[in-house]
Amino acid sequence: MLKQLKHGALLLLQLAGLSACAQHDNLQYSKTFQKMNDQKSETTAHLDTATFGAGCYWCTEAQFQELKGVISVESGFTGGHVKNPTYKEVCNGTTGHAEVCNIVFDPTIISYDEMLAAFWMTHDPTQLNRQGNDVGTQYRSSIFYHNAQQKAKAEEYKKKLNDEKVFDKPVVTEIAPFTIFYKAEDYHQNYYNDNGDAPYCSFVIRPKVEKFQKVFKDKLKSKH
Repeated sequence: MLKQLKHGALLLLQLAGLSACAQHDNLQYSKTFQKMNDQKSETTAHLDTATFGAGCYWCTEAQFQELKGVISVESGFTGGHVKNPTYKEVCNGTTGHAEVCNIVFDPTIISYDEMLAAFWMTHDPTQLNRQGNDVGTQYRSSIFYHNAQQKAKAEEYKKKLNDEKVFDKPVVTEIAPFTIFYKAEDYHQNYYNDNGDAPYCSFVIRPKVEKFQKVFKDKLKSKH
C-alpha cells in the first residue's frame, strides 16, 4: 500500500506539472498520462473556486492554506438537504452534508489540475464515508465542481487513477455539482493555526501538514 501511495503521489505531481522533489525521473508514465499533462486547465485572469471534501475539514484547510496561489480557505458544509446546518447537526450524519473546504485560488499561479493533485494526496480516496477514525457520510471523499471544465477534469483524473491502479482499492471520491456552501461556525475557521497546541492538532493535523509541506515544497507560500 505504501509503495502504491508513493507511486500515486509522484504520478499526480507529474500530471499537474508539479515538482516531485525526488525520484520521479525513474517512473514510467503511460502515454495517456503524458497526454493528460498536456491538457491542463486554461488559466484566466480572475479567481476561481474549488470545493473539496477530504475528511475532517480542519486538516484539509491547514494543508491547502500552505499552497502558493491559494487566496482563502473556508471550512463548511455542502451536498446535503438541510439549510443552514450546524456542526452538531452535520456530525449526527442526518443532513446529507459533507465537511468541505471552499478554496479560492488564483489560476494564474496554481491550476485546477494542481489543486486536484493536492486534493487526492491529502487523504485516502479509497475509504468510503470515513477518513481514519472519523466515520460517517460527512467525512466522504468528495469534489463539488463549479463548472463543466472542473467536472471533466475531476472525472478524467479519477478514471485514470483507477485505470492505472494507483491505489490498492478503487477511488470512491464523489463527484457532484456544487449547489450552496454553508460556512461553519467561526471557531472552525483557521482552526489549526489558532489551536496548534490542541491534542488533535498536534497528533493528527500537524503530521499531515508536515508531509504535505515536504511533497509540495516548491509550491508553498513564502514564510516571512
